[in-house]
Amino acid sequence: MDLRQSATIKDVASHAGCGVGTVSRVLNQSGPTSAGMKKRVLMAVKELGFEFSEVGRSLQSSKTLTIGCVVPSVANPVYADAVQGAQETFQSAGYQTLLVCTNYDPDIETQAIRTLTAKQVDGFVLTVSDALSSEGLKSIQKREIPHCLLFNLGTDNVKSWAVDDHSAALSVVKAFIEKGHQNLGFLALKFKSSDRARERYQGFVDGCNHFSIPKPALLEIDEDSDALTGLLKEFLIQNPKLTGIFVSNDFLALETIRCARDLGLTVPGDLSIIGFDGIKVGTMVEPTLATIVTDPKVMGSGAARSVLAIIQGVEPPVQPDPELTFSFRAGGSLAFPAAERKDGERAATLSPSNNLTKKNFKNQQERSI
Repeated sequence: MDLRQSATIKDVASHAGCGVGTVSRVLNQSGPTSAGMKKRVLMAVKELGFEFSEVGRSLQSSKTLTIGCVVPSVANPVYADAVQGAQETFQSAGYQTLLVCTNYDPDIETQAIRTLTAKQVDGFVLTVSDALSSEGLKSIQKREIPHCLLFNLGTDNVKSWAVDDHSAALSVVKAFIEKGHQNLGFLALKFKSSDRARERYQGFVDGCNHFSIPKPALLEIDEDSDALTGLLKEFLIQNPKLTGIFVSNDFLALETIRCARDLGLTVPGDLSIIGFDGIKVGTMVEPTLATIVTDPKVMGSGAARSVLAIIQGVEPPVQPDPELTFSFRAGGSLAFPAAERKDGERAATLSPSNNLTKKNFKNQQERSI
């Protein structure tokens, strides 16, 4: 044989003194073979530099050994950690992960799922904008492709690894109440882009009702909004009694703290802020971020194991108790509200005549160009 040419499975069989079927059984680990014959085949593979084709393997088994992973963004560390957890689990089982980020856009999400489906992935782990209305998710279900939702709460017949957002939001209200806050706000991505944010808001509203405090004021923003400073300013002017804001994720909470400072406000002196996710960077800033802590890597791995269980036809992994999917972490961004301000004090701080605010807002606008 000319060693400059790629070795074939027939070459391996000839070199090992056996049939092609025996080589296939050894390489696929799909049937009984004596220890001696297995050793001879593997030695022939090594000596000839034979590379077993994954394409050929997939054609024989009707599997591509790939899994589609669809998440909104890996800029948010929560999704990055979850993807890593899923990828490590799939790799250990011999599967490769094809990742697509949707930027919280339902149309991109639908197209991404169609593209991955056309590539004949063996399964999906995915976070969709809205589990009840996602066209991409419906197409996966119609084709009966093994799948598991990640962070979304699915219907009873859909596997899902998610945080108990509603209960977590109730604990946020309790944390605010314990610090003496009565007038609260909720800041999140628009609910059409994140059913997780919607569930957290509903839990926050229910918590306020439970403790007999006013319904929280709501500010929804776009994912690509570069005008958060201006939106926050208007929100606070419209809700002058507000002393605390629950922000639907840590990434956005840290941005909100920066914007509050741009407006000449202090956190937590003028405004307390609580986030959601528990990303590590929240412990590295000043003030440290009070937040709901989750374990996205465990969630990603759990979703991956659920998909593998469906593919392999075995019992799915046991999911954690919903009450154990989160914990509250105290931080410097939450404190007792300042003594009651004189009438118009915050309004004066946020007034357009405030030079610092105007300067910072101008800088913010310039950065967005």
